[in-house]
Amino acid sequence: MKEFITIKEIARQLRIAPSTVSRALQDSPRISTQTKQAVRKLADQLQYFPSITARNLRQGKTGIVAVVLPEIRENFFSEVVNGIEEVVFAAHSTVALYQSHDRYDREKQILETLASNQVDGVLLSVAKESQQFNHIQRLLDRRIPVVLLDRIPPKINTHQVECNMEKGAFEATKWLAQRGFQRIALLNGPQPLVASEERYRGYVKALIEANLSVENSLIKRVDLTTADITEKMNQLLDSARPDAVLTFNDYVALDAMQVCRSRGKRINQDISFVSFANLPLTTYLEYPPLASVEQHPYKIGFTAADILIKINDGTLNGSELQKIVLEPELVVSEGRIKEL
Repeated sequence: MKEFITIKEIARQLRIAPSTVSRALQDSPRISTQTKQAVRKLADQLQYFPSITARNLRQGKTGIVAVVLPEIRENFFSEVVNGIEEVVFAAHSTVALYQSHDRYDREKQILETLASNQVDGVLLSVAKESQQFNHIQRLLDRRIPVVLLDRIPPKINTHQVECNMEKGAFEATKWLAQRGFQRIALLNGPQPLVASEERYRGYVKALIEANLSVENSLIKRVDLTTADITEKMNQLLDSARPDAVLTFNDYVALDAMQVCRSRGKRINQDISFVSFANLPLTTYLEYPPLASVEQHPYKIGFTAADILIKINDGTLNGSELQKIVLEPELVVSEGRIKEL
């Protein structure tokens, strides 16, 4: 195994003080050009790399940013991670990635572990099962910066980055109403998620503005599993007779459309769908949703990580809460739409 080259070794070979080597590598004006050149030349010959660990210890940091998300396999959260890594990598820090798999007990265990270990901060999107948030507050009590992203729990006073889901649901429902749909159903997410309540408010607001009735029979909540989506979509078809459905996300739409096809319904003719997430995979479907709300996951991850890095380097005051709300975009592909 190759020996790890240190500043002390460079100093020994050049017969100068380690502090002089350190300053030379940092291009200090206190060090002569001749000494800087000698230090850099030997450092290159010995293949010296600065110790990130040593640097972080001097600064009282670990260089580790913990990211806790529900499911990495979901395209939305994969894009969130891409945005996070862009910022963290540029800051010469490391991402430690954890998955809650949408389970409260797992999320709680992860955050309790992080609270007892040294990390520079936590980027968190809460699990759908989470209804108590003391485990988040414990991190804050230990002065560990936390930035919440996408799924924002209530009553936690910390930095937040999200997309305006109420506006997204409003625009999507309004778009359907303007195209003559009269019985617009909502296949929403689970109760604990604030994002579900935001979608509901936007949906109701758009129906009222369009002079359409708000019918409880047209509103269903799902736990985001295929089994529950199938059950609730069948209930809608059996009793509510919707001509369009706004779904919590594209994955819910895919399962719901499969139910409709199995019952002989023609997608975008007998029944139409608009959803959230704007997943690339929907472009490969023969009959995709008519439109999808773009939530900008890459930008959410990038912005959340940027806040955390700036808090740690002192650019931002951590006590001044950052609450960033991104604007949604209703993405409609002309190839998806028949004459309505």
